Amino acid sequence: MAGGWALAALLAALLAASAQPPRRQGSFTIPLRAMDNVTVTIKLRPGVSLGCQISVKNTFSLALRIRPGETVTFTFTCSTPEKYFIMEIQKNIDCVSGPCPFGDVHLYPPGLPRLNRTFIWDVKASTKAGLELKFATPWLRQIQPGESCPDLVSYNINSCIDTATVNIGTFCRNGSVSRVKLLGGVVMSLHLPWNSALTTSGFSIANRSSIKRLCIIESILNKESSITLMSPNYPLGFPEDELMTWQFVVPSNLRASVFFHNYSLSNCERKEERVEYYLPGSVSNPEVFKLSDSQPANIAGSFNLSLQGCDQDAQNPGVLRLLFQVVVQHPQIDENVTHLVDLSKERNMTVTIHFEGWPSRVPLMSEPMCLICKDPRTCDRVLTLVSGAIYKISFLCKDLSHLRITAEKGISCVDLRWCQKKIHALSVPKTITQLPVLLHKFIWKLIAPEMINVEITSPSLKLQQHLPDQRCNTSYSYSIVSATPETDLNVGIFCPGGAIEKIQLRNNITISLKTFGKGFFNDSNHQDLKMSFVPHIKDECTFTVSPDPKAKIYLQSPNLPYGLPPYVSISWYVIVPSKQVARLGFSKDRMGIACETGRAYVNIKEQTPGAEEIVRREDELLPEPRNMHHNFWVNISNCKPVDSMQLTVQFWVTLAEKQIDLAVILAVLAGAGVLAAIGLTVCCVKKKKKKSQNPMVGVYNANVNTQMPGKQRLFKKDRKNNDSHVYAVIDDAMVYGHLLKESNGSVNPEVDVYRPFDGPMGSLPPSPPPFSFRKDIKRSPSTEEPLPLAETDQDSYTFAHQKLGELEDNGDNTNEKNNGDTSTSFLEDKEQEGLEE
Repeated sequence: MAGGWALAALLAALLAASAQPPRRQGSFTIPLRAMDNVTVTIKLRPGVSLGCQISVKNTFSLALRIRPGETVTFTFTCSTPEKYFIMEIQKNIDCVSGPCPFGDVHLYPPGLPRLNRTFIWDVKASTKAGLELKFATPWLRQIQPGESCPDLVSYNINSCIDTATVNIGTFCRNGSVSRVKLLGGVVMSLHLPWNSALTTSGFSIANRSSIKRLCIIESILNKESSITLMSPNYPLGFPEDELMTWQFVVPSNLRASVFFHNYSLSNCERKEERVEYYLPGSVSNPEVFKLSDSQPANIAGSFNLSLQGCDQDAQNPGVLRLLFQVVVQHPQIDENVTHLVDLSKERNMTVTIHFEGWPSRVPLMSEPMCLICKDPRTCDRVLTLVSGAIYKISFLCKDLSHLRITAEKGISCVDLRWCQKKIHALSVPKTITQLPVLLHKFIWKLIAPEMINVEITSPSLKLQQHLPDQRCNTSYSYSIVSATPETDLNVGIFCPGGAIEKIQLRNNITISLKTFGKGFFNDSNHQDLKMSFVPHIKDECTFTVSPDPKAKIYLQSPNLPYGLPPYVSISWYVIVPSKQVARLGFSKDRMGIACETGRAYVNIKEQTPGAEEIVRREDELLPEPRNMHHNFWVNISNCKPVDSMQLTVQFWVTLAEKQIDLAVILAVLAGAGVLAAIGLTVCCVKKKKKKSQNPMVGVYNANVNTQMPGKQRLFKKDRKNNDSHVYAVIDDAMVYGHLLKESNGSVNPEVDVYRPFDGPMGSLPPSPPPFSFRKDIKRSPSTEEPLPLAETDQDSYTFAHQKLGELEDNGDNTNEKNNGDTSTSFLEDKEQEGLEE
């Protein structure tokens, strides 16, 4: 029962609380004097739901207007009216019909509720007079449309000329804009958040003579800084045929530079849109520039910049707008130091010095600025130099580590007959490496027509392919891309210190050298990459590889990570030294694809006669690791893979010294033994056969006239002056025939020993006797040497040969014949044959 009473009491309390009116904030009283010409308006914030009201004498409303001369007391029906209401306080000042209240501008009236509020000063003035808004420190900073100030306190300035209103700009506190001079009237707005403690407007109004232009904005830049300014109405169009000026107050010990970041031009019927500068020390003021020109830089001291519009086309006026930046810096310690960049001997080459991250990254305007100057007044964050000229550049930058160099060079070939013999060195010119700026990238674009290809070589350093299992750790690398109108083939990333001696490529080639750190400054002296144009090759790409005996090299098909394009063929030619053997293996056991059209193959073949070619399709296992004893080829040909499948093949190569097997040694020794036995057998057989036969023996006969009748001096030299009487070859049997008498041979031919001829020599060589001349000659040991004959030789030559019948006689018959003439003249046999015929 007690619990029921407690619940009823709680419900009653809740109902009583809900029946009470909302808790109100304290009341506010705003008295407005008629002479102040101030109107206060309180209204709902746009887009806010109803949750609070304004109560005036128990009358609730959503808006309240208090006019000049009225005093109103009101309250809000909620405790947080700043969430629902905003306030505008507008003061009208007429400087045309009466005096202007020049001087400091106050925030009136006091005691306003804590709402987001806007103070508006609407000043009407004649166009024959000028108004000046002077801001107290810390001055103002212009912001772009849509941008907000950090403290949410902002100023907006509008110029009123007759019925036209021009938005000069929106500004935050803490900047460099100290004064704004306007022609005619002005509408000045100050926006304060509900919690702002600001009690002063921060500016004053002064009267000035006519400025004869739309406005003048003055900025005081007394320290290193960077400011951004915009043309009136930005991003909308600058008024037609108007003129405005920015005045920059810069100490003479600082340097200022101007940069146009965003601009557009209108369509002019008369005049020309331009900017004019009044520069310190210039003898040609005003200096006129187009908006598209590089603007002055490295300005020492104060200067003016004016924007001049034109008479626009009524049908298509276009838009003139400008956003620019002014950077003020201290002069550098080496301000007068210039660096020579000699590109006079280069062709088709550009060198761009730029900030880090260019061109993809746009630096913030608040970042420290590094400027590159090609003359004292032409400086920019990005400077491009072209070949064929000599430049003297300087830098306006405290830290040159923020700058980079990107260079590009084009090499082309039209006729192979003229460009095939030339070898181009792909090295960075010293005029670039000597600059105090880090080289970021050097790009070579090699352009070759159809049927002409590119060959890249690295004779001494060689190239290493950058792979997960074989990473480059050098100060620079090369990225090679083969380009066609249809697709690009990313050949890969390579660095010096590998095994690839040569790469042959089809199509146009782009080689990009990229550096890593300051080590390239020293390594640049040892570059050896070269290129030349060569005749057409069959494959899309061919590598020539000379492996390091001390390292395991990895090679992979190009176009990572997308895989080899369809129907593309790649080859590697691996050189194996004569005293070494290569070990070839694949990182995976399969190609890992399925073909939609065609077949994918891996071919391996040694370059030696009769070598077996190893072929594997995409549906077969790749070969196991194997030894290669000669130079060999590895070829990969792709098909059109099934969607989402990519062909990527990686293999490795190692070298080792050739090991001679014991079985091979034994086999070689056995073979040598067999050959020796065969040779010995052949020698024995020949010797035995020689002993068993009577060779043909030449017999010398000294009693025969050897001069052929009718032959008169066939030799120009006398016999004593030539070598016709000297034997060219003398058979052993002729020289040592007398020894055969003591042997067991079946024939005892007439023999004689060659003796040098010491008789008189004629002019004709000896001639054999005619076939009709037959004479048997018997020689005895007591026979004396024939006497020499005068003028002619009477020597006869008898050729004896062994008769077959005598080989069958026994030894007795042989002994009997040893005492007689056992030889038959070879000439006699020929003569006898002729007689028989």
